[in-house]
Amino acid sequence: MRSEDFDTTVAHPARRYNYWLGGKDNFAADRASGDAVEAAMPTIRLMAVENRRFLGRAARFIAEQGISQFLDIGTGIPAPGNTHEVVQAVDPTATIVYADNDPIVLSHARALLTSTMPRTVAYLDADLRDPQAILKHPDLRSTLDLGRPVGLLLIAVLHFIRDDEDPHGVVGTLLGALPSGSYLAATHSTWEYAPAEAVVKLSAANTDGRFAPRTGVEFTALFDGVELVEPGLVSVAHWRAGEESQPRPSVEDVSCNGFVARIP
Repeated sequence: MRSEDFDTTVAHPARRYNYWLGGKDNFAADRASGDAVEAAMPTIRLMAVENRRFLGRAARFIAEQGISQFLDIGTGIPAPGNTHEVVQAVDPTATIVYADNDPIVLSHARALLTSTMPRTVAYLDADLRDPQAILKHPDLRSTLDLGRPVGLLLIAVLHFIRDDEDPHGVVGTLLGALPSGSYLAATHSTWEYAPAEAVVKLSAANTDGRFAPRTGVEFTALFDGVELVEPGLVSVAHWRAGEESQPRPSVEDVSCNGFVARIP
C-alpha cells in the first residue's frame, strides 16, 4: 500500500502497533483488528513493548560497533526511543533513513525531520516489497553512503511479506546492496509457541491474509550468509536483556524471535 491508497476503514500494521503500544494515532479499524488479535493472543501488547525494547538494544549495539549509518524499514509511527535517538546518543553524527508506507507515519516523520540535526535523518514513503525503489531513492542516496557499512533494521516487518511476495528475494536484494562489515537486526512474529486453539483464533483474525507468521527456522532461512551475533536467534525479550527488569517474560508470552547479525 502507498500513501495515495490511504483508507482509514482498513487496518494498517503501523497504526495497529501504535494502538498496542498505547498510542493515539490509530482508527477504529486498527483498534478492531488489534482487539481481535489480542482476543486470540492476550499478551500481544507485551510482545509489542518487548519488540520495541529489542529495537533499542539492537540499534545501540550496532552503533557501538562503529556503524554510523542506518536504514530502518517498516519504522512505524514515531514513539519514544526512535532509532535516530538511540544511535545518535552513541554517535551524534549518525545518519538514518526511515522507510514506511503509511501516510500517518509520513506526517509524523515530516515533523520529526524539523527537530533533528539537519541532513542526518530522511524518510521514504516506500514499501519493503519493492526494495530496489528504496535502494535507488534519491533521499537515501543523499543521506547514506552505501560504500560504507550500514545498519539495516527489519523490525516486525517481514511477517507482512507473504511467501508469494518472495521475502527471501526481498532480503537478498537489501543485503546484496550492503558492503562487508554491515549489520542487520531483524524480528519476526511466530505462532510456534501458541496452543492449537490460539492458532485457530489468530488465523481467523488474519482476515486479509496479510500476516505471515514463521517459525524461527523459517525466519532465519530468509537470510543467506550472515553471521549471527551471540546469543543468536532468541525471543526478543531475551536478546542481551541483562539490564532489563527481571525476570524476563516467557518465550510463550512474547511470541516474537529476533537476532542481530554481521554481514561478512
